[in-house]
Amino acid sequence: MIRPDPAAPLTPIFVGSEIYRGSSYGAQHPLRVPRVSTVMDLCRALGLLPAERYRTSPRAKRAALRLWHDPDYITALQAAEAEGAVSPEVTARHGLGTLSNPVFAEMFRRPATGAGGVMWAAETLAAAPSGAVHVPGGGTHHGLQDRANGFCYLNDPVLGILTARRAGLARVAYIDIDAHHADGVEAGLAGDPSVLLISVHEENRWPFTGLLTDEGGGNVFNLPVPRGFNDSEMRAVLDGLILPRVAAFKPDLIVLQAGADALLEDPLSRLALSNNAHRAVLAGLRPLSRRFLLLGGGGYNPWTVARLWTLLWADLSGAPVPDALPDAASAVLAALGWQGGKRPPPSRDLLLQLRDAPREGPVRPEIWDRLARLAAR
Repeated sequence: MIRPDPAAPLTPIFVGSEIYRGSSYGAQHPLRVPRVSTVMDLCRALGLLPAERYRTSPRAKRAALRLWHDPDYITALQAAEAEGAVSPEVTARHGLGTLSNPVFAEMFRRPATGAGGVMWAAETLAAAPSGAVHVPGGGTHHGLQDRANGFCYLNDPVLGILTARRAGLARVAYIDIDAHHADGVEAGLAGDPSVLLISVHEENRWPFTGLLTDEGGGNVFNLPVPRGFNDSEMRAVLDGLILPRVAAFKPDLIVLQAGADALLEDPLSRLALSNNAHRAVLAGLRPLSRRFLLLGGGGYNPWTVARLWTLLWADLSGAPVPDALPDAASAVLAALGWQGGKRPPPSRDLLLQLRDAPREGPVRPEIWDRLARLAAR
């Protein structure tokens, strides 16, 4: 997609790919469930994805990935895909071929597609005076420089932020509301004064990093939250930490990693948010920068992932959302399954509407205490 007038604002763009429809981490892996392809189908069923708003993601080439990733690791990842196997030495050195990061047919091409989409979005936004891009296949925030980690083979948030900086944007704010700490992003960018990093994640949850006391060189604000974290508590975090820090930072670009695993129904966390909480974070952040990059991330319940990322795209693109889904959209959700395992089917509400009922509750004392401690920094 080439904009005819580089001085014009960038109309919101959705970056997707068909590679997500035909690839899976394997029958026993949480990422066996469809996610990005379902968001694409649901958005199209709702009329939210006209052709001029959609961009097929480019696949990042080896040279582009070397912006952050170690060349030997990229070689090992490409070889693992080509050969369909890894040696014990490669597993030990690069984390490939584990239960979390298994060998599968698209294990290089799929993450390279996510990284390519995020890097393209960063370059495109840097060249525009304003605009917004949604890359639901991005948000793989656990990937490390020379090894796979936590379902993530590459770290597209780090690659995207470095791309934006190289393209001339002086200040980037990265906010992560996934249920799991953004350990790979912190490893890549801690101590860089041109980047603000905020991670809100479940305490005592893998990867068991991101403690309240971890300052990461001064530009990192970690907020571990307790089980049962609700919409009211997220609002307190938004108002007490996220918005003040981002506003004071005055970023040229905001990157929001909107992991869906913080929702109540997700099997890999014990948080209790509704999708209204993520929408409120997006709404609060959007006015604080002329450029906005929205990523996906975690999320292992196919119904709640699809509904959340579709809602966020609707909000980012300024499209209305119906109270009740039309039949075509409901059919997209009804066709989903867990693709194995013995988890219960979704509630009827998850098939008939996008918005969750609010999940409000008390703001617990530990939340106020942790916010006060971060505010004092």
